[in-house]
Amino acid sequence: MRVFNSLTAFADHLATTVISENIALRRGLEKAAILIEKSAKDEMGWLQPQVGPFVEWASLTEQTMYEKERLGYVFNDDYNPLIRTGELKDSISHEIHDLEAVVGSTSDIMPYHEFGTATIPPRPVIGPAAFKNKDAIMKLIGESAIEGFAGGKAVTKLFGYDMDIK
Repeated sequence: MRVFNSLTAFADHLATTVISENIALRRGLEKAAILIEKSAKDEMGWLQPQVGPFVEWASLTEQTMYEKERLGYVFNDDYNPLIRTGELKDSISHEIHDLEAVVGSTSDIMPYHEFGTATIPPRPVIGPAAFKNKDAIMKLIGESAIEGFAGGKAVTKLFGYDMDIK
């Protein structure tokens, strides 16, 4: 048990704990955001199955496949859905603001693909990426919270957070 000689010493300890908690949580959020970003990018180029509440991707239309062939794009058996130049895939990134992680796209057309339109079926990538990784994300955030509060990674083993997540 830790004993403090004064209220000032106790206040200093609390202030240090708050700072280390924020640093650890931001580190955990960064890892979680990177995980979602990578997973979203990996989904592009292949027809995706339904994931949780997110719909299965529709096959590309004959017109789209013909257009890809006509333009000379290299394609796989699924005709690389959502990939023509790679620009859309490259537009996916993440940012950390305080204790909030944002994963998204800077492309103006990504919302049309993520949610669909009257003429384009939805082919969501960011939502499913977060959904598929929810267990790993909870583990990362839990590990970070304990690490920050307890003051180091060694303590996280006591709470079962000793497995590396990539």
